[in-house]
Amino acid sequence: MANQITVAKIFNAPVALVWQLWVDPELVKRWWGPKHFTAPVANIDFQEGGKSLVSMQAPPEMGGQEWYSIWAYVKIEPLQSIEFIQSLANKDGHKTDPTKVGMPADFPQDIRTVVTFKELTDGKTEMTVTEYAEFGSISNFAQIGLEQSVAKMDAIFS
Repeated sequence: MANQITVAKIFNAPVALVWQLWVDPELVKRWWGPKHFTAPVANIDFQEGGKSLVSMQAPPEMGGQEWYSIWAYVKIEPLQSIEFIQSLANKDGHKTDPTKVGMPADFPQDIRTVVTFKELTDGKTEMTVTEYAEFGSISNFAQIGLEQSVAKMDAIFS
């Protein structure tokens, strides 16, 4: 079982634009969640000590359920890194036990997430997202979901 998952991607966009993927609610709605999922809610309070509320919704053919998460920001270094704690929540933004929203008993309560940005030549940016938690039985799904979210980010610049 994984205790960390990482996805790195080189975007054909400058750091300032890639950074906006995490700051602009309308952009977050375009990439948050795996392939075929939508993100109806992105209430972003992007500051150290701030808390964002985001949701992902399964497509109708997968049941249409909506899950909420909070991102509690620990450290923000503009255009360099973002660190936050990701936790499942109710629609009002209150942290909840993952089993209460249908997740397995070994689903992590808190996922420490670190996003780094590195400016490359030719206006490109390397972004790396690392999630730290004991992922238990969802390790594989967590990795795939993160990869698919990052692919949706990349599509914004294509």
